[in-house]
Amino acid sequence: MTKEVLKQKPIIKTIFDIISAIEPLDETEEEHIKDVLEWVTTTESIFRIKKPNIPNKHLVSYFVLFDEAARKILLVDHKKAQLWLPTGGHVDINEHPMEAARRECAEELGIEAEFWINEPIFLTSTITTGLTSGHIDISLWYVLKGNHKAKYNFDEGEFNSIKWCAFDEIPYEKSDPYMRRFIKKLQKHAFREK
Repeated sequence: MTKEVLKQKPIIKTIFDIISAIEPLDETEEEHIKDVLEWVTTTESIFRIKKPNIPNKHLVSYFVLFDEAARKILLVDHKKAQLWLPTGGHVDINEHPMEAARRECAEELGIEAEFWINEPIFLTSTITTGLTSGHIDISLWYVLKGNHKAKYNFDEGEFNSIKWCAFDEIPYEKSDPYMRRFIKKLQKHAFREK
């Protein structure tokens, strides 16, 4: 897909611009961004067409609920992935990734999304594990405002449970392989000197 195709497919151009605007944390994220930008402009579909893995590589919007005052994030015990993950889901065909985060927030937690930052702060390319392992999720990580004292009615069909974790309480060994790097980037955004 060239510049001509980007002109013909406005949602692909929008997603390309969103990804291009992410400031990489390190060389790994820089490489992911570079690879994903090439993928976005050369593949037939970046959206999942059929569950669980058609096409084998597709776009996901994670949204991490963040209680900035308590320095905690919300994680879910995901039944299919068999990991403690942020909430989120697949981006529907021609859907804006931010709208996917908004939709998934309502579906998975029963709340209206309140974005901490309107753009994703992190991007990863991950081979999935668990019950639907083997495909590649290209994940845009959004951060939403959350409150660790609030009660959330989570989707019990998708999650065993949910829990708020301080940064030093995250079960990194049973989480997204890039969670430690995400936390580093979140701290950089949230607690930098103003």
